Amino acid sequence: MPQRVIYYATNRAHKGDRWRPDGYGTKFSADGMENLRFGRVTVQASASKIRSHLEDSVGYGTGDGETLATYFGKLCASGRYRRIRAFRENINTKKTEKDQKPNAYGSRAMFAQIQKHMLASRDVLIYIHGYNVSWNDAVGSALALQEQLNHRARAHAVQPLRVVLFSWPSDGSAMPFAAYKSDRSDARGSGMSVGRGLLKLRDFLMELRSISGETPGGVELCERELHLLCHSMGNYVLQNALERLADFSAGSRMPRLFEQVFLCASDIDDDVLEPNGAMGRLHELGRSISVYFNRGDNALLGSDITKGNPDRLGSGGAARPSLVHSKIHQVDCSDVVGGFMEHSYYLNGDVNDDIQMSIAGLAQNDIQRLHRKRDPIANNTWLMK
Repeated sequence: MPQRVIYYATNRAHKGDRWRPDGYGTKFSADGMENLRFGRVTVQASASKIRSHLEDSVGYGTGDGETLATYFGKLCASGRYRRIRAFRENINTKKTEKDQKPNAYGSRAMFAQIQKHMLASRDVLIYIHGYNVSWNDAVGSALALQEQLNHRARAHAVQPLRVVLFSWPSDGSAMPFAAYKSDRSDARGSGMSVGRGLLKLRDFLMELRSISGETPGGVELCERELHLLCHSMGNYVLQNALERLADFSAGSRMPRLFEQVFLCASDIDDDVLEPNGAMGRLHELGRSISVYFNRGDNALLGSDITKGNPDRLGSGGAARPSLVHSKIHQVDCSDVVGGFMEHSYYLNGDVNDDIQMSIAGLAQNDIQRLHRKRDPIANNTWLMK
């Protein structure tokens, strides 16, 4: 059977051997919530089954990424068809982080491998999953997202991409109140960990460039792009990561790390993107921000009603669209996704295709797009048809 590979960073506690773990659990790393492991997961999967899911109709286009994610998750849980390898670290505990050798950190080993993929003309998308997601399910979703987007990439005649998973200790439990509260607390703490990881990425990228714009030591710049996709409570992780980034960014602006940022089914307040909101500076992080929402998302309606949260961004979009930055585009998927839950529609059909079009560089008003302008006055609100 063919192999599928994703890279990962996690602040979950490992199971078994630290560098060759059997998986990762529901608690933070024993070394602290900000401690990150970096590694790679290899999964053997049936090419015919993958193709079958990619060609399934979901009522709004083809490609059933949700069932594909379930398939990959079950393979990971079985343990028979996957291999996990963490990048080893050689940290001198008597030295500060600044004084460590370049090869001391697993992050640098992973970044170096990702750089090779980017030099081979592959974009990279960082993926942060949401609430109630086990380690195996997180890997399954990341693999499904990678397969779906690369299937679309072939249709659009563009290069494939590589997905990098950030997995935080989401409870993986169906207990509606205790698990949600636990996950929200863990998401808040994990935001600091994601912020730390993004700062490591920023430093690695800066080292590839000299003051003159040339690269030191003859290192070749890949001229490919980094993207970010957050789902559900993964957006709350990002919200808390922004605070860490802002605290450790020189000057008045945060670094623009990403080309495209996708906020999907966001379990965060609907006013966070306003100038004084908790994510009011998100536009500094990317060239373009896309918010996908669904008014029939019962998972987020439960967050509103049973958890006592304000209206969610993923349910109805921004509370006051005229106040958000011009970089931010909102896409209303309510008319097409339908269904009972429809919380993971970013993996499916036309919505996934629309995400791939952004990665491919198509303008929001391109004729190939699957959405149309929702408001003739506002330039940044769109309706999936």
